[in-house]
Amino acid sequence: MKTMYAVIMAGGGGTRLWPVSRQSRPKQTLNLFSGKSLFQVAVERIEPLIPPERIFVVTVAEQARLLQPQAPQIPADNFILEPGPRGTASVVGLAATILHEKDPDAIMAVLTADHFIGDVVRFRELLSAAALLAQEGDLVTLGITPDRAEVGYGYIRKGEARGSFGGLDAYQVGSFKEKPTRELAETYLESGNYVWNSGMFVWRADRILAEIDRQMVELARALKQITASLGTDHEQDAISAEWDQLVSETIDYGVMEHAERVSVIPADDLGWIDVGGWNRFFELYDQDASGNVVLAEDVLLADSTRSLVFQETDQRRLIALLGVEDLVIVDVGDIMFVGNREQTERVRELVQILKEQGRAGLL
Repeated sequence: MKTMYAVIMAGGGGTRLWPVSRQSRPKQTLNLFSGKSLFQVAVERIEPLIPPERIFVVTVAEQARLLQPQAPQIPADNFILEPGPRGTASVVGLAATILHEKDPDAIMAVLTADHFIGDVVRFRELLSAAALLAQEGDLVTLGITPDRAEVGYGYIRKGEARGSFGGLDAYQVGSFKEKPTRELAETYLESGNYVWNSGMFVWRADRILAEIDRQMVELARALKQITASLGTDHEQDAISAEWDQLVSETIDYGVMEHAERVSVIPADDLGWIDVGGWNRFFELYDQDASGNVVLAEDVLLADSTRSLVFQETDQRRLIALLGVEDLVIVDVGDIMFVGNREQTERVRELVQILKEQGRAGLL
């Protein structure tokens, strides 16, 4: 099989986990469980399959300075710096361009730095199976078999059977469906024909670049300009010059929805959680008899249910809850955040208000 590389996307700000996730300490650098950061966990779970010298990280310069000490086994040159956020399409395109110049036959696994995966052995089996399919020219996405009607994820409808690869069944992608209504999500669950879109992909670098050429003309033009500078002293300047002209777009919208030869490999019992917001902590951590998740040293609960209390370890004040339900309480010292559990996705609105008020020190 052709050589497989990993590309970890690690440039996001993680605003949905504000106020713990801040500009000075983005989500992927936080030690949220196991005493390790989300980024370190993402690297460690693929190392038995892909060695550090074939692991690449796409991020921004200020975050690279935080991430490099957390994974010193990854060569410094493998940190690909994007001048600013322009969506996952540009991230994938830049990484594919660099890998294709390095190895024209490269197969790249595009992964994230903010997912929790319980069964890492099965995860590596999925990547290996996807690489076999990608070698044939398919653009492969990993789909998570849903266990509930979830409205916060995108969905993929399975089409015709594509075959068995590495002992795992693959299907042609019938269509991509963005975050559905509750009623539609329940229909998807009952049909058994839909999987969650994990945002993790495996493909040949040349194949994804060909699709970018076909569907995203401006990004393709920018990548060709960047290619000429790779390996020179002007490489980063060329990337910066082209980046300023790009429109932000996701790989899903920009390429995958209308791409040719797209396949999905469903994953059962992977223990996958997108650590995208505070509501996901009810999946990550054990709950008490009243459905509460307590991640703090000194908490007093009375007649309170289905709530999350998170307090950074250097804080020592008592947090007391009386007669409340479905709350998220986050104490980080300079900020106390309190929100409804079902509306924590809206924390971005608070971040935007702070930006508008010019209170950068709280972001």
